[in-house]
Parts: sequence; C-alpha cells; structure tokens
Amino acid sequence: MASTPARTDRPTLLHAGLDESARAALLRAANINPRTGLATDYLNHFNEAIMLLEMIPDIPECAEDFLAWTPLSYADHFCASNFKDRDLAIEAYESTEAHVRAEFDQLTSSMTSILTAVGSAMREARQDKTRAMLAEQATGWVKPLVMLTAGVINGASEANVEQIMAN
Repeated sequence: MASTPARTDRPTLLHAGLDESARAALLRAANINPRTGLATDYLNHFNEAIMLLEMIPDIPECAEDFLAWTPLSYADHFCASNFKDRDLAIEAYESTEAHVRAEFDQLTSSMTSILTAVGSAMREARQDKTRAMLAEQATGWVKPLVMLTAGVINGASEANVEQIMAN
C-alpha cells in the first residue's frame, strides 16, 4: 500500500500549537489512539471482507459480494468513509512513529495480499464447495492478523500480542 504524502497546503490539525495533553484529547475524542496515531475504524474495511467470507459456506451467492470488495489504503478508506474526523485520522497516520507505522503497514499489506489472492482464486473456482473452502481458509488467516493489527493500533506490547494470538 502506498503511503499518502503529507499535505502542505494547510495547517496541520495535530501541530496547531497544541500541547501534548491537548493533542491526546483531540485524538481520543476522534477515536484515534493518541499513543500510536492510528484508528481502529480502518479495521472495519477488513472486517467487512471477513464477514462476507464467513457467509460464503452457507450462502454461496455472497462470493460475488466478496469479489466486489476492493482493497483500500488507510487514507483511501478514510477519504471514502463518513468518519467525522477523517482528515485528522489521515494526518495522525502520517505522523505515526516509523516503527509503529511499518508494523501496521506490514500487517495490513499482508491482509490485503491474502484477500486479493483469495479473490483471484475464487474468480477461477467453478464450484461453490471450492469457494467455501477458500473462504474458510482465508478467514482463518486474516482474523488473527486483524487482531494483531488491533494490538498495534492500541499500542499493545509483544507480550499482549502473544496473549491475543493464544486465545
């Protein structure tokens, strides 16, 4: 996923003379983690795909809905959403510490790759049974990645991530 370049055509919301406490309050009010600068709302994009995949074994017609799902970058997701503070969410993402953003981007890239590959395989599949098997496998791969990504968004330590994966 390509990152969105920082905008320089307007003052930034996060650096408009705010002290650290005011910045954190602004982010918290927008449902953005002040420690990481990331919003869990982006996970809705992946949870939508998971929900559709989970329906395919029982309702094979849902495969067409899944195949209509398209990957969106973090910025693209917020630009297309009704998220009230979408500009703030994008700006906070752009300001996220490099190591946190790299881990986050790697996880979301992995989920996107899996979902895209499964979509390609489903387009080639001719039997509902095959599509159902692909959907179940993909769900098993992507759900733990969503949980890991939520951990990154929420600033979980490695120990917390390992605990999440054990459950």
